[in-house]
Amino acid sequence: MIKIVEGDITRLAVDAVVNAANPELRPGGGVCGAIHGTAGPQLAETCRELGGCPTGEARLTEGFDLPAPYVIHAVGPVWHGGDQREEELLASTYRACLALAREHRITRIAFPAISTGIYGYPLEEACRIAVTTIRTFLSTHDLPRTVILCGFDESTAHALRAAIEAA
Repeated sequence: MIKIVEGDITRLAVDAVVNAANPELRPGGGVCGAIHGTAGPQLAETCRELGGCPTGEARLTEGFDLPAPYVIHAVGPVWHGGDQREEELLASTYRACLALAREHRITRIAFPAISTGIYGYPLEEACRIAVTTIRTFLSTHDLPRTVILCGFDESTAHALRAAIEAA
């Protein structure tokens, strides 16, 4: 099941929240900054120990002070106009998160709109890829059972709802 929520992903009571991370897994701005800020300094230390994460992949850590026990750090692509495998890499990022969730028996996971902030991915296109990739994964796997797509603001939540309706 896919649900759309508008609000702050750091407040969601789920098993894992997805962090729209940078390849170095350092605290940043936007969703990444909010997750690191709420989780506390132990998250940054744990991320340093992981040694980074390539674009299209994901890594799992403890959630520390977040309501969610886990954070899945997902590195989406930077938008370069669409001709540098961005769609393939964004879909891979979502699949990597879902595979980690399944591996760790996570039943409820919350995603932001990966790559749509400072990475500049066009919002509607990114939402379409997210919904398509998640639906395909859920059609062949038992976990996670619930996927929440969390739009921080009204325009993101609207784009996510539109992607659900169009799919």
